Amino acid sequence: MKLPRVVLRLVLVAPWIIFGLLCVGLVYPFMQLPARAGLNRHWSRCLMAMCGIRVVQSGTPLLAGPVLWVANHVSWIDIFVVNSVRATAFVAKSEIRNWPLIGWLAAGAGTLFIERGQRHAVHAVGESVQARFRQGVAVGLFPEGTTSEGDMVRPFHASLFEPARAAGVPIQPVVLRFLQHGQRNPLAAFVGEETLAANLWRVLGATGLSVEVEFLPPLSGQGPDGHPATRLELSRQAREAIAAAL
Repeated sequence: MKLPRVVLRLVLVAPWIIFGLLCVGLVYPFMQLPARAGLNRHWSRCLMAMCGIRVVQSGTPLLAGPVLWVANHVSWIDIFVVNSVRATAFVAKSEIRNWPLIGWLAAGAGTLFIERGQRHAVHAVGESVQARFRQGVAVGLFPEGTTSEGDMVRPFHASLFEPARAAGVPIQPVVLRFLQHGQRNPLAAFVGEETLAANLWRVLGATGLSVEVEFLPPLSGQGPDGHPATRLELSRQAREAIAAAL
């Protein structure tokens, strides 16, 4: 049954992705930010449904004003799961821009790409993040810098916590748990040297996939000594909160 299921879902997903690309290229330039965000959210919800992925939301996401959402990273699916709750400009590695279709959609949706290993990259992305905050936009960050199978949290890179800290923008940890038939399962994880095509084949052929997205309380802006928290302290707080809830 796997092949018919993959074919059926591709029949649904392929035109939807084409529609998304057309919106990005032809419609977005003429839309105000709130309308664009609403379309992005609706499109992401439909994409997850067409892929056979159920999104289960819990916690209290900050749905108005600027916020930095900090999440563990498991798959390409993560971006669209979070966008199904609120349109979010993610910071992502520059390699994603070159992924067929997924990368083009991510770019059109406002993803901020960072070139790893470039000395100027963090500063440039930090300025772009600040600009998004001034627009009242939610920014998403995967501070592990890579994916995992979803059963652990790798060390966080603290540098991109600085724009939110400097601007006094709330930082809210987000936990992503991947399940199949109600049990934790790494089936959808996009790790190692696997190709995007291979991962899509496995995901589209599966049944019973769901993602729990839990929004934890925003971090405290104070460090242990009562002074304003540094980016390292904020990074540690976020990682500990996500690891405890994972």
